[in-house]
Amino acid sequence: MTGPVHPERSRGATSLLELATLFLRLGTTAFGGPAAHIAMMQDEVVKRRGWLTEERFLDLVGAVNLIPGPNSTELAIHIGFERRRWAGLIVAGVCFIVPAMLITGAFGWAYVTWGTLPAVGWVLYGVKPVILAIVVQAIWSLAPKAARTTWLRLLGALAVVLVAVGVNELLVLFGAGALTMIGSRPKVPGKLSQLLPLAPVAAASGAVSQVTLPSLFFVFLKTGSVLFGSGYVLLAFLRADLVQRLGWLTEAQLIDASAVGQLTPGPVFTTATFIGYLLAGPGGALIATLGIFLPAFFFVALSGPLIPRIRKSPAASAFLDGVNVASLALMAVVTAQLGKAALIDPWTIALCVVSASLLVKYKPNATWLVLGGAAVGGLLHLAGWAR
Repeated sequence: MTGPVHPERSRGATSLLELATLFLRLGTTAFGGPAAHIAMMQDEVVKRRGWLTEERFLDLVGAVNLIPGPNSTELAIHIGFERRRWAGLIVAGVCFIVPAMLITGAFGWAYVTWGTLPAVGWVLYGVKPVILAIVVQAIWSLAPKAARTTWLRLLGALAVVLVAVGVNELLVLFGAGALTMIGSRPKVPGKLSQLLPLAPVAAASGAVSQVTLPSLFFVFLKTGSVLFGSGYVLLAFLRADLVQRLGWLTEAQLIDASAVGQLTPGPVFTTATFIGYLLAGPGGALIATLGIFLPAFFFVALSGPLIPRIRKSPAASAFLDGVNVASLALMAVVTAQLGKAALIDPWTIALCVVSASLLVKYKPNATWLVLGGAAVGGLLHLAGWAR
């Protein structure tokens, strides 16, 4: 039995309610970081709903890697824009962020109330192997479109090696794009600047002696405006500002905040929600969340309309092909790293194998697999069999 295969559905066929329902569900169940989120979105919007073709989806993945901010959130915003333009942009983005914000805010409340984090390690114990299977399946599905020529396959392999040895992700992405554009031979158009990431909007960040809502907003607005990379890069930015420069957090509090961002579903950037709650209660949680995510809407609003124009230019289209295959390489490296953390004993290996088998044979909705993994993790924890 196989899942439905659709041609790309016309934009008007998607209602705002459909967008809201999908991204609320993903924001509640999408564990595992950006690579996992992207895999779940690919399953939903390409395979199940036919909202986008594989090629268009890859273009959006490549585009979000070229602008600052949280990649999976920006992909959700792009998908919303693709389906219902400006209203869809807002609905998809907000609905993906809000569930994670509420869950992380609840953790912040518990932390402030009891001074510790609830023990939820068993959730990730069961979820991580399932996420690994979902991401591998997504990479397998996207690879034929991204690496459709010998040159792109070689470039993808080189990108995997470079990222694995620690070369900066942006250098790999732009290098792959530039090499592919040069190899395509046509004259480079004068509007090549459209391919460059939009100039980050750096907010004022002078030293602040005490926590106020405006100062909290601007600290996180600056972070959301200039940050490329993973949640680990986010941790480095927050440590420099909140621990070293401003002294608002201790090292231990920052580590706990980072752990919550990794534990909870949805965007890792909701780490800001937890920190905002610690520093200024519910108002601080809301302000910090608004500050760190607002630039993502701004950058997608500016870059979204350019993607079809980029595809019409031979040189620019070649650049995007290179970025797409390098983006898939980044996902592959993240998946390998996730595998080390996820497959830690026979139970987790079995969960991964079973999930992969179900995906290949029956193509179930990824959300149900994630929830099933969490349930199995809980049962193993109660039985005393989980690590």
